[in-house]
Amino acid sequence: MKKRHTISALLAGLIAVAIIIPSLLVSLFSSEEEEGTLKTQKNVPDSAVQEPAVEVAVFRSATKQTETFPLEEYVAGVVAAEMPAEFEKEALKAQALTARTFIVKQLISGSKVNGQANVTDTVNHQVFKTKEELKKIWGSDFKWKSQKIDEAVQETAGQIITYDGTPITASFFSTSNGYTENSEEYWNEALPYLKSVTSPWDESSPKYSSKKIMPLTEFERKLGISVKGKAEAGTITARTAGKRIASVKIGGKEFSGREVREKLGLASSDFNWVLKSGNVIITTKGYGHGVGMSQYGANGMAKEGKTHQQIIAHYYQQTKIEEAEHFLKGRVTAKK
Repeated sequence: MKKRHTISALLAGLIAVAIIIPSLLVSLFSSEEEEGTLKTQKNVPDSAVQEPAVEVAVFRSATKQTETFPLEEYVAGVVAAEMPAEFEKEALKAQALTARTFIVKQLISGSKVNGQANVTDTVNHQVFKTKEELKKIWGSDFKWKSQKIDEAVQETAGQIITYDGTPITASFFSTSNGYTENSEEYWNEALPYLKSVTSPWDESSPKYSSKKIMPLTEFERKLGISVKGKAEAGTITARTAGKRIASVKIGGKEFSGREVREKLGLASSDFNWVLKSGNVIITTKGYGHGVGMSQYGANGMAKEGKTHQQIIAHYYQQTKIEEAEHFLKGRVTAKK
C-alpha cells in the first residue's frame, strides 16, 4: 500500500513539473521579447515615432495627373531635385528642413492645385522627382546619392522650422553675392526671420559670377526704353541691405533691381553693365532672389564643420526647429 502511494506521488510530481516548466519558458521568452521590443523602440528617434502618417498630393506637370506620396518620401524627392547630392550631409539636412517646412505650411493652409493636389512638382512650389525619375537622371550614381539623401531626411524626420510658433516661409536660393537679402526688399513683405546676413562661402560657387551679352536693341525692347548711344546704359540710384540693386534709372525710366532682373532674365539683381559695339555686357553676382538660405552658403558652412541647426539659425534668424506633428494634428487625414 505504501508503495502504491509512493508511485502515485511520483506521477503527480512529474505531471506538475510537465505543466510548470513550459509555463515558465513561455513567461521567460515573452519577457525577453518584450524587453527587446522596448530596447528597439528606445533606439528610434522620437520624431520618427511621433511623425504623423501624412500623404502629399502632387500635381505632376509632365502627366497632368495627381499622385500621392508619404510626407518623408516627398521631402526626399524635393531635396534630391533641389540640392546636389554631392553636397555635405549637414547641408542636405538643412535643405530637408526647408522642404518639410514648406509642405507642412502648405498643408495647413488648405490651398489646392486643380482642386485636389497640395502642390505642383515645379518651381511654383518645390521641384520634386520620384525614385524612378532619379534613377534615369543619376544612372549608376543612383544608389549612393539616394542613400545619402534618404539618410539626411530620416535624421531630421518630422522636424520643421518655426518662428513665434508658426511654420516659416522657408525660402532658399542657389548662390548669394556674399549677402542674403531682406525679404521686404525683394517681395515687399517684411518677415523678421528673413533678414540680410553675410554669406562669404558663396564665392566658391560656380554660379557666383556670370556674364551676359545682349544686343542693345533687345535690351531697349525688353525694358521699353531708348538708351540713345550712351556708353553707360543707366545709373544705379539705390542699393539694398544685401548689396543688390534697389533702384536704377535707365533711359529716363526708374526700375527696381528685381524688375530689371526679371525683364532681362538675369541671374540675380546684383548687376552692372556697359555698352560696347552695339551690345550690352551685363555682369551679375550670385544666382537667385537672395532671400533666405543660400544653398552654396549652407554647403560652405557644412564644410567648415557647422551643423544643420547652425546653418538654419544663420540664414533664418530667431527661428526654432520643432516637431511638425503639433501643426498637422487634426488638419490632415492620416494614413490608415
